[in-house]
Amino acid sequence: MASRRFCSVAVLAASMLGGSLSTGFAAKDATNAASGLPVPRFVSLKSDHVNVRAGPTKDNDVAWVYTRSGLPVEITAEFENWRRVRDSEGAEGWVYHSLLSGRRTAVITMKTKDDLAPLYDRADPAGAVAARLQAGVVANVKRCAAGWCHVSGAGFDGWIEQQRLWGVYADEKVE
Repeated sequence: MASRRFCSVAVLAASMLGGSLSTGFAAKDATNAASGLPVPRFVSLKSDHVNVRAGPTKDNDVAWVYTRSGLPVEITAEFENWRRVRDSEGAEGWVYHSLLSGRRTAVITMKTKDDLAPLYDRADPAGAVAARLQAGVVANVKRCAAGWCHVSGAGFDGWIEQQRLWGVYADEKVE
């Protein structure tokens, strides 16, 4: 069990530092689940202490704990009041529904963790660069359209190419 906790902590740490690109699911292709909402879909963690369990009951062991409120996760399945979630590193587990929020957030992704993603003053690469964001930064997603997302966070607000985000699907429109 101790080695499992170590791996879980390592996966959690890695998920906070960066992420992979979208899984290829499209919200328009989703099926409805017990909640009546589409699956898969992106949500965020409501609290800075979220237990992730091996299965969809409190009888299942806690596999690891997320400690970052606002972190985006993808709901991949539902069972009663439990949601199976996947993080930006691909780790999956079960979370009680009340620990999740419909607020959309995304993690900045880059090819290498040292690369910086330009944030523009408008949805145009010819626009002025308002900031440069590191991989792993969590941003609030205000809206997305035509391959661009308007995001904000502590000390930044601007437009970023949608492909630089894990937490929105490719070409997804967010309003």
